[in-house]
Amino acid sequence: MQTVKERNEVIQSLIQKNDNLSSQVRSLTGRIEQIEQNMRAPNVEINGIPEHKSENLLKTIEQLGFAIENPLGDNDVLHVSRIAKLNKESDRPRSVIVKLRSQRRRDELLAAVTKFNKKNPDNKLNSEHLGIGGRRVPVYVSEHLTPKNKHLYAAARKKAKETGAKFVWVRDGRIFVRKHEQSHAIYIKHEESLKLIV
Repeated sequence: MQTVKERNEVIQSLIQKNDNLSSQVRSLTGRIEQIEQNMRAPNVEINGIPEHKSENLLKTIEQLGFAIENPLGDNDVLHVSRIAKLNKESDRPRSVIVKLRSQRRRDELLAAVTKFNKKNPDNKLNSEHLGIGGRRVPVYVSEHLTPKNKHLYAAARKKAKETGAKFVWVRDGRIFVRKHEQSHAIYIKHEESLKLIV
């Protein structure tokens, strides 16, 4: 028969093993998330492009390049497609993912969109610029984040709004928040990091 002491030792050993396994799972999950984000590095995600049955997404993307004065050559776009909605009930058009030839090309395109929007504050990038008729709707171009990072980015924007932080941005799949121009940038690595936004 095992004594109470022996049983307690077995329980303590199992608790220790469980803690070690939990830590390993967290570490592996983080590494997989990083790999998934790295695989998306040359991609941009475009939201707001109205859907049409006869749409030619490649032509639309080329038109976007012309509109922002950053033309995309034949070798720049490797693949373009719409992705399934996370929320089936949403009436917003499905996002468009564009796989570009390199991360540098992605950065050039994102910089050109930012420059275009700053230059045209009253007429930011929209469906009209892409040659799409009908009601004019805003079009947003951003880095292609993993679902987990997308959720974290939304949570960071919400927290920033609540606390009056002025800047929230994504750089190479990493999320940052800055309270104002003079403050330090806070790297939002996970949900716990949101507590740093005060």
